[in-house]
Amino acid sequence: MKIGIDIDGVLIDIEKWQLDYGSKFYFEKYGKAIVNYKGYETNEIFDVPQKYDDEFWTKYYIEYSKTANPRMFASEVIKKLKAEGNEIYIITARGDFLSKEPILYEENKKMIIEWLRQNDIIYDKIIFSEEDKFNICLEEKIDVMIDDKVENINKISKVIPVICFHAGYNEICQGKNIIRAFSWYDIYYKIRNLEVL
Repeated sequence: MKIGIDIDGVLIDIEKWQLDYGSKFYFEKYGKAIVNYKGYETNEIFDVPQKYDDEFWTKYYIEYSKTANPRMFASEVIKKLKAEGNEIYIITARGDFLSKEPILYEENKKMIIEWLRQNDIIYDKIIFSEEDKFNICLEEKIDVMIDDKVENINKISKVIPVICFHAGYNEICQGKNIIRAFSWYDIYYKIRNLEVL
């Protein structure tokens, strides 16, 4: 089976990271507090214009990319899935909003690959995508995708099963081919039992 895995929200708990670092940034710089803890971007969480989210990520993107911890047991479960004969595809839109220059884009890709290496996350192929991962799943013949973004979950689940890694911002996702998971061992169980779900 070909398993597609997103990074932010799946390998990393970006929801918690944005709440923690966002609280510091928006309080210290703008005196703002969390307004909507179920927001997807920091501007939604703190109810501010989009340009503030850009400012937040300009300040913290490199730190996040280098130091954010992977979710508990992500590496362990991915190794088990690989050992059982599955192919692992990392499919990420990471840096799409930020890395428009060729050199920056290449530096960004190297930083992501290094983070995966340092955190012992194995894979067969990594794909740097636009935000919309639907076509990649079709082109690569992905059998199941693990994602957290509402738009991706809703679109991809029309053709293949999607494991929705639970977050406040994706609670609305439900329906055929959408399987909610709460941890990496929960993902492991659900992938191994996919045919009966």
